[in-house]
Amino acid sequence: MQYMALIYSDPSLEPAYGTPEFDTMMKGYFAFNETLKAAGAYISGEGLQDIDTATSLRVRGGKVETMDGPFAETKERLGGFYVMDVPDLDTALRYAAMIPSAAYGTVEVRPLMDYNS
Repeated sequence: MQYMALIYSDPSLEPAYGTPEFDTMMKGYFAFNETLKAAGAYISGEGLQDIDTATSLRVRGGKVETMDGPFAETKERLGGFYVMDVPDLDTALRYAAMIPSAAYGTVEVRPLMDYNS
């Protein structure tokens, strides 16, 4: 079954870019990628650019409305994701707990819909 791990964190709690702490966090991500790949569980994963690059849209009355940034007001921001193929939720949660940002943020794990079964 495929699960998505959505990685949320408060930027004020993240290690600053260019610091030794940031480098340590990134080494943790690279190691996690290799762990998933070695287990045959890795489907995809990417970091997202900061929310100031985001554009949200909605269609109302047949017209597309766009706005800068995300719609939700929260301190934690979606910073990246992984899609993994694992046997069950317990396995997905075990892997999600290895994501470095889980130490200071939140990782939401959700099964993907399977429209082919």
